[in-house]
Amino acid sequence: MLTYKNIKWVLALSIVFIVINAVCTYYEFYYFNLVPAVILVVLLALFSLDKLILVVVFLTPLAINLQNLEGGLGLSLPTEPIIFGIMLIFIFKQLHKNTMDIKVMKHPVTIAIIVNLIWIFITSVTSDIPIVSFKFLISRLWFVIVFYFLGTQLFKNYKNIKRFDWLYILPFTIIIFYTLYEHSLMGFEEEPANYVMSPFYNDHTIYGAMLAMFFPILIFFTLNKKYSGSIKFAAFILLLIFIVALKFSYTRAAWLSMAVAVAAYVLLLLRIKFKYVIIGFAGAAAIALIYQTEIVMYLERNRQDASQDFDKHIQSISNISTDASNVERLNRWNAAFRMFAERPVFGWGPGTYSFEYAPFQHAHEKTIISTNMGDKGNAHSEYIGPLSESGLLGVLTFIAIIICTLSTAFRLYYTLKDNETKKIVLVTLLGFITYIVHGGINDFLDTDKASVPFWAFVAMFVAIDIYHNNKKEEGATVAIEQ
Repeated sequence: MLTYKNIKWVLALSIVFIVINAVCTYYEFYYFNLVPAVILVVLLALFSLDKLILVVVFLTPLAINLQNLEGGLGLSLPTEPIIFGIMLIFIFKQLHKNTMDIKVMKHPVTIAIIVNLIWIFITSVTSDIPIVSFKFLISRLWFVIVFYFLGTQLFKNYKNIKRFDWLYILPFTIIIFYTLYEHSLMGFEEEPANYVMSPFYNDHTIYGAMLAMFFPILIFFTLNKKYSGSIKFAAFILLLIFIVALKFSYTRAAWLSMAVAVAAYVLLLLRIKFKYVIIGFAGAAAIALIYQTEIVMYLERNRQDASQDFDKHIQSISNISTDASNVERLNRWNAAFRMFAERPVFGWGPGTYSFEYAPFQHAHEKTIISTNMGDKGNAHSEYIGPLSESGLLGVLTFIAIIICTLSTAFRLYYTLKDNETKKIVLVTLLGFITYIVHGGINDFLDTDKASVPFWAFVAMFVAIDIYHNNKKEEGATVAIEQ
């Protein structure tokens, strides 16, 4: 009887919706079609938050980027409003009852993240344009809260780690097909490769970065003995598609980042301790600083511009004389260093670089793609950008997050006894490394396309460290507390 009454209510509400929607459609008001999707999102948020997060992961590659909104910020639909809503639910629940695992809160990665967020808040208060900086802070918060803090709880269920990867890769493959089709109409020329993935990805650099980030993970799925032959074959086909997409993305940084990932894999095979990796990197940086004049003179001899020819395209990576893209990066970085020199402690404010860098450009450093208005993007570096926007502590606290994450991942790879978990850590680490290499010459963490996997990968390492370091906890199914 109860079921019969429920069916009557469902039928009645469905009829009411159809009638109202028909009227709205007649008057060309199409937004009412979104009501069922909104209701579904609300129900998932209230009763199955973990599933809603996974839905967001699936929608991320498919989301549409809206640029140049009020305040100079962009918005990704439908993902970012949903992520913002999840963040509010999390905050309200924590105010009512603190449910975060104390082990997560005490983890070095978490401490580094919190310190970084506190410093971003402080420099938002001192910002030249506080409204922009606080928007930047809120945007950073919704990614960190949902995909790091809630992510650690999502990945209590070990299966959700692989679900996350598949739920990003599969819709991303749809975008790859779309991009390749659009590109084919233009003869796979190098110039159209910069924008054929729009409106889903802003340009070929972030598109290539995500291809590189998930490339090692597809190798894992292809070679995983626990999968059936059909799944491994499907993963292999996807791997081939990613290779084709990388080739025609003409993204030099993607190939560079993958080369560094291969070098990191060799270090892991040799079981080199992470502290020695850091010492070696610091030594190489010191040598580069000492011989910077000689290095610049050598690089200036390279006149090879970007090209459709793969070998020439790779050679153009070090062209800092005639390649407009490379020279413009140097212009942005030099402007950022001058901004830092003027305000080394608090910087100009998070997210304000694009509003402030114009006066810090020098005429002889500008390129054909420079702008006197300084209105064409950020500093193109995850490290130099924070240096100008949040001062020295801005970049140091972000680097601390990277170091703590890498340290955790290296330790897990060397100490985990379960072979599959060790391999998951390995390929996730290699994917993570591709992004931090990209971060040297590009800045994508203000977008959902990169922030979702970046913070989720960090959460995976922490969740494995806390919940899956002991074999008896393998396969535990724990949902996010509602």
